[in-house]
Amino acid sequence: MVSKSNLHIHWYPGHIAKAERQLKEKLNLVDVVIEVRDSRIPLSSSYENIEKLLGDKPRLLLLNKADLVDKNELKKWVEYLTSMGCPVVVTDARGAKDLNQVVKLAVELSEPKIQALMAKGLLRRAARAMVVGMPNVGKSSVINKLTKSSKTKIGAKAGVTRQQQWVRINPKLELLDTPGIIPTRQDDQERAVKLAFVSSVSENAYSPEPVAKALLEMLKDKQEVKDYYKVDDLTLENIALQRNWIIKSESPDTERTAIYVLKDFREGRLGLFILDKMPEV
Repeated sequence: MVSKSNLHIHWYPGHIAKAERQLKEKLNLVDVVIEVRDSRIPLSSSYENIEKLLGDKPRLLLLNKADLVDKNELKKWVEYLTSMGCPVVVTDARGAKDLNQVVKLAVELSEPKIQALMAKGLLRRAARAMVVGMPNVGKSSVINKLTKSSKTKIGAKAGVTRQQQWVRINPKLELLDTPGIIPTRQDDQERAVKLAFVSSVSENAYSPEPVAKALLEMLKDKQEVKDYYKVDDLTLENIALQRNWIIKSESPDTERTAIYVLKDFREGRLGLFILDKMPEV
């Protein structure tokens, strides 16, 4: 549980609401939606209204950044999320071996729509997919690995704008890239702070110290984190003193420490953790 004292994540929803409107407008152009989530927060990095938004549109779920979490824990999450009725593929930053599976499944999920179009007398075309997800979950890196280039673009087609572009994966699949989206409301501060842990919200939306404190509170029983910082009690003050990060009056520099704690977590130095708790089935 995330402590709520002195902690409030707030963002301005104007451009996000615009991105969501664009998303709805483009849905009728695609056959399948590929949703990218951060494996460290497989529930908190989801777009909470995506089922309502998509209707009966097929969806493929990518758990990205899998190299930053425990493999055994992730396997349980894959089983759980698959049981919810959505195909799941695990991906990470280190290689592209799993992305062939992404292409294969996206094409398969699109086939019913294409068959329906062909039944109306239209010629077979490439499957069309939309990639959506929270900011910084790795959408662009997934697309770039799929296309092997960040510049592949298909012009003269509806949907090609400065914010959104069609990218060709192969003759069987095209992707419509979209801006990252986050909820326009931030009522659930526990979810919001987890998004801050993984940089899915702007640093302008929060102060590092309360967020880092909340992270250390979640990790307080993890021995590997205590070993990393060489402290028995995980607090910003103890970590600062251990590293001799002192400011005037010999006070521990908790602001500097908070920035480094968040950076250490985001880069996987503290260990391999999934911060969400799996719902009881």
